[in-house]
Amino acid sequence: MQSSSFPAFPTLPQIRATAEQLAGKIVNTPVWRWDGGIIDKTFNGEGEVWLKLELLQKTGTFKLRGALTCIEALGDAERARGVVAVSAGNHAIAVAWTARLAGCSAKVVMPRHASPARVAACRDLGAEVILVPDVHQAFARGLEIERDEGRTMLHPFEGPLTALGTATIGLELMTQLPALDAVVVPIGGGGLCAGIAAAVKQIAPACAVYGVEPFGADAMFRSFRSGRTERLDRVDTVADSLGAPLTMPYSMAVCRHFVDEVVRVTDDEMCQAMVHLFSDAKLATEPATAAATAALLGPLRERLAGKRTALIACGANIDPARFGELLARGMRGMEVAEGGARAA
Repeated sequence: MQSSSFPAFPTLPQIRATAEQLAGKIVNTPVWRWDGGIIDKTFNGEGEVWLKLELLQKTGTFKLRGALTCIEALGDAERARGVVAVSAGNHAIAVAWTARLAGCSAKVVMPRHASPARVAACRDLGAEVILVPDVHQAFARGLEIERDEGRTMLHPFEGPLTALGTATIGLELMTQLPALDAVVVPIGGGGLCAGIAAAVKQIAPACAVYGVEPFGADAMFRSFRSGRTERLDRVDTVADSLGAPLTMPYSMAVCRHFVDEVVRVTDDEMCQAMVHLFSDAKLATEPATAAATAALLGPLRERLAGKRTALIACGANIDPARFGELLARGMRGMEVAEGGARAA
């Protein structure tokens, strides 16, 4: 589990070996071309926009790939002591699923504001759920459990094994869609973006990779600007899956090596992107997935016009009530924007 035994970034032979290791245990998720609707309205039929539908993965998000890669590296003694994870929900569900598959116990530490549906899913899979006031205290409690109980921490985004797991998404994508011009990846802590970018850039160096964060959880954006790991005093975004309060050395270094740029989007932009995904693609997504669409329609719009672009649709673990609430927010925002445009 130590990064010292790994190179500075996931290599293509390692990524291919990881994909073979995961074969049969995960879904090779499909891609879908987004025609019509907001895409035609925005780009006038020029270029192509594709969705990599990782939200169809087992457990509902990409997180299973990294969790499986990590737990399969544990020895018998480590499995006997069990694992611990810190998560707003998606990683916790993946760890609970993976631990049950591996026959070991799991404790997951989650902030109290985590979706009740995600908490219930973890418990249904046999994990012990520990709720704490916020994400900062969740990380602190997780480290205490790792130290005091000898459990192995399955980190939500940091480390070579996690990056190798997420890199298999990039490997699949470049097989499904050769000759891409750009890939847009949501960023929480950076593990997803690090892995995908490592695979994409080693296969197609000319393909641009853009990361996207919410303004209220922009630790990676700040790290790109400062050149060092950053810690946020406060996380404030509807995209709880992207609410990592800090960057960490490995994932940040891999992202800085392979990612062209990190951009930011607002909560309202993500909610409006949820509306477009629902209206055009019939996808009920969480805000984290909508971040890539929000970036395409917002800060990356001019750069990606006429390009062949893939958006990573990373997850869909959201309960109906919360989905309806955020969809309504997005629709209100669109109505206000349209009213302003007409007035102008």
